[in-house]
Amino acid sequence: MVKAYELRGKTKEELLTQLTENRKELAELKVAKVTGGAASKIAKIKSVRKNIARILTVHNQQQKESIRKASAGAKYVSKDLRVKQTRAIRRALSKAQKDGKTLRAQKKATHFPQRVYAVKA
Repeated sequence: MVKAYELRGKTKEELLTQLTENRKELAELKVAKVTGGAASKIAKIKSVRKNIARILTVHNQQQKESIRKASAGAKYVSKDLRVKQTRAIRRALSKAQKDGKTLRAQKKATHFPQRVYAVKA
């Protein structure tokens, strides 16, 4: 079984070669399953599939990180690199938009300010 932290130290080429090896092994194991191979080979299919998934995950993470570094100072960030948040938060008004008032509301606020009453305690 391959560990993710071990994979992170490898280069892109090493990851891809390991990926092809694992895919070949998986193909051989599937053939063994069909032809009625040993139980140990059939049981190994699951671990090989998980190894392939780990390799692909690390590879994709490394790719995304390199793209992030390349577009660090760019004016626009591509959508898959942006902060996810929630759909509601992404569509909410900005602080400036929330605090903004129409011209009519501004005039009303200046001409008719809130009255202050002295209340006997």
